[in-house]
This record gives sequence, structure tokens and C-alpha cells, in this order.
Amino acid sequence: MALKNINPTTTEAWTKLNAHYSEIKDTHLKELFKIDKNRKDNLSLNFSDLSVDISNNRINQKTIDLLIELAKESELDDAINKYFSGDIINSTEERAVLHTALRDFSEKEILVDGENVKLKIQSALNKIEQFSNKVISGNWKGFTEKPITDIVNIGIGGSDLGPDMIIEALKFYKNHLNTHFVSNVDGDHVSEIIKDLNPETTLFIIVSKTFTTQETLSNANTIKEWFLRSGSEKDIARHFAAVSTNLDAINQFGIDQENVFPMWNWVGGRFSLWSAVGISISLSIGFNNFKSLLNGASEMDIHFKETPFQQNIPVILSLISIWYNNFFNCETEAILPYSQYLKKLPDYLQQAIMESNGKSIDRNGDKIDYQTGAVIWGSTGTNMQHAFMQLVHQGTKLIPLDFIGFEESLYGLTEHHKKLMANFYGQMEALAYGKTKEEVHLDLKFQNNSDKITTLLPYKVFEGNKPSNAIIFKKLTPNSLGKLVAMYEHKLFVQGILWNIYSFDQFGVELGKELANKNYMQMN
Repeated sequence: MALKNINPTTTEAWTKLNAHYSEIKDTHLKELFKIDKNRKDNLSLNFSDLSVDISNNRINQKTIDLLIELAKESELDDAINKYFSGDIINSTEERAVLHTALRDFSEKEILVDGENVKLKIQSALNKIEQFSNKVISGNWKGFTEKPITDIVNIGIGGSDLGPDMIIEALKFYKNHLNTHFVSNVDGDHVSEIIKDLNPETTLFIIVSKTFTTQETLSNANTIKEWFLRSGSEKDIARHFAAVSTNLDAINQFGIDQENVFPMWNWVGGRFSLWSAVGISISLSIGFNNFKSLLNGASEMDIHFKETPFQQNIPVILSLISIWYNNFFNCETEAILPYSQYLKKLPDYLQQAIMESNGKSIDRNGDKIDYQTGAVIWGSTGTNMQHAFMQLVHQGTKLIPLDFIGFEESLYGLTEHHKKLMANFYGQMEALAYGKTKEEVHLDLKFQNNSDKITTLLPYKVFEGNKPSNAIIFKKLTPNSLGKLVAMYEHKLFVQGILWNIYSFDQFGVELGKELANKNYMQMN
């Protein structure tokens, strides 16, 4: 069954939210904290090793209640049930959306066209485990009988961004294998990757559902030519694997059928890291850690599916995002991980969120007259504090932020971590409370700058009242990272439901590709 078609602006909740916005829009966070002495406790959500503090947002309990009313009027409950049960909710492409099934370890069947896909998933997982163990242990030998030292993932979009982000994030857990990513059709990119590789000890994984993606095939063929300067056609079977459905093209390339992993049309590219697309993750950190990543995501799936909206982390984060996007007219959201390991997370979430919710046609095929997807960007703390945070603190734009932190570091440098988290909390406090004219006046006086007070005072005032979420895990582990990524997947799903759009197609990427092919033909 298809998703319901409900224009959010026609709901009673939307009308009430508009009136409520007029009441609260100029209320400062300092006032909200003064009104509710237990605001932080009252506006904190907890699940497993995750805590989310939403108290630094320009909301009160009435805001949350009205937003939940909007979710209910939009029949979010019904949509969540369809999302997890294999209904054709990607209606424009006539597909189910079942990346959640890839990490569902329950006994429950999930049927697509009458077939239990859980059996296929388990079979693929078994194959990933055996393949990973063979390569990691050194039992997999190259054409000169040397074990593999390097893995190269050849893909683009979800076939690149997801695995690359996860491997970078879990570098602490990686084994002896060196992992590289080739994505851009830019020849300099692939040349830089292969120039220091040894063809005798490198395994290449080509990730392309159709085995026709221009960037991926161009890079794969360039790498194949480079490899054949050392090895023979028959040696390709020892050094190339594929994640694809196009068995004929794979066979023509020379890849052994034993080294082919499946893809399914009910898994979108930007949600595919949980599938065999994640083979490079399993190779890099070992299958047990890959399984732990899946388990973390599965735990978040259960939380999202079963928790009432009031305490449901992805739902509440999504509703807050809609509050800023559609009522405060915020154009962007920033993702700010306070971990250098998560430096690729903003890029990954850019694709996940903006490719999903960058739509201007609703589920009825009509043009939308309200804002949908936000622009996603960000960087790591404390680096970004010395970069773009000036604009966030004192610029003219209102930008909601997600601060992502961890209670413990991985290497145990306690003083470093205390300083990192002092900045984490300091930034949110400065954004929320700001600094008044009176406080600046006192500071300048204290610094013996009395003669410059009049000149400097306006430049040193911070208005504050800038919203942020604090998303804190105990420690960065494969399990916690699985929860974090799944949390954002469900957040964007909820947004798409309430905005009455189809989040799981991406026709917007096609026209540019068509014209690129046309231009390429004209160049030859």
C-alpha cells in the first residue's frame, strides 16, 4: 500500500503551530531556562548509551506537543509500519524501502513479492564473513601467491560515501589492510590512488548495481588496464570482486562468479552500506565489528519503531528540524562532530539527507508551496571553531546545529578529551546565552580598555538564542556508530513523510548525467 497523501499545511496542527510560532519566536533561551528550572532534564531523551539534550532549542513543551500532533495528523505511525514491513513506499520507482531489513536479526519474516528476503540477507552476510576472513587471514593469495595488503573500493555516491565514512570513523578498530577509495571520474584521482599500489597484493572491489555507472566503469577499466601490465586476464579473478546485479557484464570483465556479491532494488544506494556494499568495511575492521555496526543500527530501528513519539529520538529531532525549516525559515543545518574520526560524517549526511528530501513535488504530483529539505553542512570540533563559527555566532543567519560528542576518548588522553568536551559545551552555552552589552562593558573595564568601550562594545556583543542539539554517546564504537547513522536515516524518513514527498527516489541526479553523456559523445 502507498503512503498517505497529506499536505502538512492543511492540517489543524500546522495552523496551531503558526499561531504558536508568533507567540514564541522572540522568546530568548535565557527566558525559557528561567521559566523552567528543570528544563535540561525535562528536555533530554535517553536510549541505551545515547543521550540527546534538546533544551537549547527555541521550543517549549507546547511546541513539542503541537509538532507531535502534526506527526499524528500526517499518519506517521502508518508510514513507519509500511517502512518496516516492505510496502511499496518508493512509489515513483515501485520499490519497497528495506535497508532496515539488512540489520534485522529477529526471526520475523519480511516479504517482498511473497519472498522472505531475510534468507537472502543471511546468505549474503555469510558470504561477506567467509570472504573477509579469508582475505584478512592471508589465506587469499594474489597471482604471485602473496597475501593481500590493500583494498580499493571503486564506486560513487552511496557506493563510496557510506563505506568511506564508516572506515574513517572506525579507524581505531581497523586491521592491517590498507583501504582506498576511488570515486571521481577525474583521472588524477584514480592515478593518485594506484601509483603507490602493488598489483600483486591489491584487491579491487567494483561496486555498481547495474555495472554501467560512468564514473565507476571508467575507473574500473583504467585500473584493469594498469593491472594487466603485471598480471594476465586469468589473474583478474584473484584481484577483482564486484557488488552488482549485472552478471553478464561482470563475467565479461573477468570477475569470478564466486567473487560477486548481491544488490537488491529495495535498498537505495545512499542506504546501502549495511549490505554487501559494506564489504570494504568488513575487510577493514573485521566481520565481527561490521556485525556490531549492524547491531547498533538494529537497536536504533527498534527504538524508532516501538517508542512513543514523545521519547522517540529520530522523531523528535526530525520535528525540531521541521520547526526551524518551516516556521523560522532556516535554510541550513550544521552537523558538528567533536571527534576527528567523524570528519566525513557531514559529507555522508549531505548525500543521505539532501538527495532524499531535496524535492519540490509532493506525493500527489503537485508543486509544493512550502520549504522541504534543508542544506546540510558541517565539520569537526574544534577545527570549525576557528573557521565558520563566527558566522553562526554573530552572523545574520539562524542555523540550527547538531553537536555530536563522546564521554570517553579511545586512546585515553584524558586531558585532551576534557579540553575537547569543554569546547563542546562551551560552544553550545555561548550560542544559547550569548553575551550582553552589560557583560561586555564589564569585561572591557576589567581589561583596562575603558577608553575603547564605546568603540568596541557593539562588536563584542553576542545575541545568543542560537539553537542546538547535544547528541552524546558513551564512546565511539561500531555499535554506537550504527545507532548514530540509523538515527539520521530515520530522521530524514520522518521529514519526508511530514513534507508529503517521496524521499527514496533521486531523479534530480539524472538530467546532468544525460547531458554529460551527450557532451562526451560530441567530444569524440
